[in-house]
Amino acid sequence: MKKILSTFTLTFLLGGQVAWAAPEITPVLTPSSTTKTANSPLVLPVGSITVPDIAATAYLVQDLQSNQILAVKGLEQQVEPASLTKLMTAYLTFKALEEGKLTANQMLTVSERAWKSEGSRMFLEMNKSVSVKDLIHGLIIQSGNDAAVTLAEGIAGSEQAFVAMMNAEAKRLGMNHTHFENSTGLPGKTHLTTVKDLAILSAAIIRDFPKNYPIYAKKEFTYNGIRQPNRNLLLFRDPNVDGLKTGHTNSAGYNLIASSKRDGRRVISIVIGTASQEARATESSKLLNYALQGFDTQKIYQKGQVINNLRVYKGSDSNVEIGFQYNTFVTLPRGKGANTKHILETTEPVLAPVKAGQQLGVLKLMDGDKVIVEQPVVALKAVEEAGFFGRLWDGMVLWFKAIFSD
Repeated sequence: MKKILSTFTLTFLLGGQVAWAAPEITPVLTPSSTTKTANSPLVLPVGSITVPDIAATAYLVQDLQSNQILAVKGLEQQVEPASLTKLMTAYLTFKALEEGKLTANQMLTVSERAWKSEGSRMFLEMNKSVSVKDLIHGLIIQSGNDAAVTLAEGIAGSEQAFVAMMNAEAKRLGMNHTHFENSTGLPGKTHLTTVKDLAILSAAIIRDFPKNYPIYAKKEFTYNGIRQPNRNLLLFRDPNVDGLKTGHTNSAGYNLIASSKRDGRRVISIVIGTASQEARATESSKLLNYALQGFDTQKIYQKGQVINNLRVYKGSDSNVEIGFQYNTFVTLPRGKGANTKHILETTEPVLAPVKAGQQLGVLKLMDGDKVIVEQPVVALKAVEEAGFFGRLWDGMVLWFKAIFSD
């Protein structure tokens, strides 16, 4: 099938007005690059902004509105997550609550295995019952390994069965370089992830469970008479930081995923393998300030906005409007205008029936020859099949088009 490239230029200064030029349609016979999904992080070609020196084995900072990665080292390098693992443990717990498999007030019994868990603890007592709500707070704020195992056993029957759920969920989310061995983050030979996958998981928690997310901002939690502070030092230093999770083992070093919301923007930073608690906070703060002070994010397409019409063959309507299922944002260096070329690639011919939301192309925002943002373009309405004679006529039209194109 032919790829039709619809090229138009959008010139704007962030915060200013948008000026459109008339589209130019150019037929291209060679296939384009592989289309990324809306959830695939995209690396922004920054060029003019210097990334601060970050003392970490791997790191990433990403704007969650535009889905653009603004700085990265070791994007797909496998690393030890340590207690960042508990993000997945929490994700599956929130999912179980949403699906009615657990309730917040439900009591779970602490097994000997959970009670004997090594590492950080919320100091559960063996054979005693504890509420799911308290376990979640102990998991997130106190990073309790005993809480993680108790939740895993309560949801899946055993930690081993829960780990299978963790790996299945990672696959579903697109965490393609992640493998879990346990629910806690204790070291294992194949217990590995990447900063790219951790960013996918962090965004999923914020997006999918907004009612539960505020727990990550809590600065302390007391259980069994023992008060423990949240180990995320940025919660005490930056009023815009409201999450997410710390991690540490001797082999992994000090890890931190920090999330900040400032001026309506949501940015996450990830540092892996820093030297100390203080270092992971300092390096994370550098990344967040770099992203929030050096860049602006602006909505450039509205959800449901029509950007073009495509010819539909063998359909009850001869055209279908195409646009976006979600609001589309772009992040660019602050205070700098940009002449951004937009390339609309559509696969033709489009044959009925067409479902509303069906992907019919991709829009690429280009900075020169580099892709800044790539978003799927979908049908904004359904088009049913035409009757017999309508299908017959369009079949003949397509047959003649194919002859002349050859």
